[in-house]
This record gives sequence, C-alpha cells and structure tokens, in this order.
Amino acid sequence: MDEPRSELKIGADEQAEAPDFDALTPPATVVSGDRTRDDFFDAALTLDEPATASDVADRADHGVDAAREYLAWFERMGIVRQVTDSPATYERNQSYLNWRRVQTLRQEYATEELVDMLQSESEQMQALADEFGVDAPAEISISQYAAETDRSIEDAWDRLTSWKTARRRVALLERALNTGSSDGVNLQSAV
Repeated sequence: MDEPRSELKIGADEQAEAPDFDALTPPATVVSGDRTRDDFFDAALTLDEPATASDVADRADHGVDAAREYLAWFERMGIVRQVTDSPATYERNQSYLNWRRVQTLRQEYATEELVDMLQSESEQMQALADEFGVDAPAEISISQYAAETDRSIEDAWDRLTSWKTARRRVALLERALNTGSSDGVNLQSAV
C-alpha cells in the first residue's frame, strides 16, 4: 500500500491532541432518512399523476437509475402502474393499495370491531352529508360553502376533506366486512 501524500499526514504535535468530537457532524445528520426502498416507496405513494423516473428520483432524493429499478419492481408488485412508454411514466395504483388496506383491516380487527368502526364512520359520514345538504362531496364549491356558512376557506376545506375521508373509510370497512367482496373494486382516494 502506498503512503498517503504529505498534506494528508498529521504531524507529531497533532497526534498528541485528541480530536474535537464536538466539531464533527453528528451521525444523525449524515445518515438521515429511511432506507432507499422506503424513500422510493414514499415517493411512489405520492404519484397522483403520471411521473417519470426522474420525477420520482427527485421526490425520493436518489438517483434516476435507482428510481427506474424500484419503479419496475413496484410495478411487478402492483404498487404502481406504467402509464406511458416513451418516456416511461408511472402512477400510484390506488386499487392495489385499497386491497392491501382491506386485507390489513381483516387481519388486525375482529368482525365486531369492524362493525363498530363502520357504525362510527357511517354516523360521521351522514352528519357531514347533512351539514353540506348534498349527496356527494363533488357537488360542493368550497368557496361558495365558506361564504354561505361564514366559515374560512380552510375550515370549509377541512370539513369537506373529513367527509371524503369518512366516505372512503366506510367503503373500505364495508369491503373488509364483506368476505366475498371482489378485490378488484376500485375506491377513489380522498387525498
């Protein structure tokens, strides 16, 4: 092995001194974030619209080649689906994610617990439907509702989002309780 260059060697006086560990960058700062796969998984979950491998790499803060590999793997698993070929774009496969949520609900909760959660979410959903006075959240203009109810836009948006979330939860809980349900049914994300 070759000797290091002279400018990289420390002198005898420096060898006698202990290093200033407080001056070093803390390890938590250097090693941040989760594993690479988790970074790409988190990025894939944000794909509401078709995105390129470069877009996903930027979101995950990793390289484009790694993004291509993970996207191909996620596509084989069903987490994302390829939308176009040239350039290759991908989007989140919400149907698969909903199916996984239903499976998780079935595994983690007893039927009685699922029924109780469904009852609670159904009551919340109905209360919000009554509050808005329409059949579906898509019929609401946030700015108009805010003006008519003397609420802030943020508060109106929050209430509408709560209604969408309750509807989504009811649909997932109903699927979890219906053991013979078709796993291919698609539920729209409230996000």
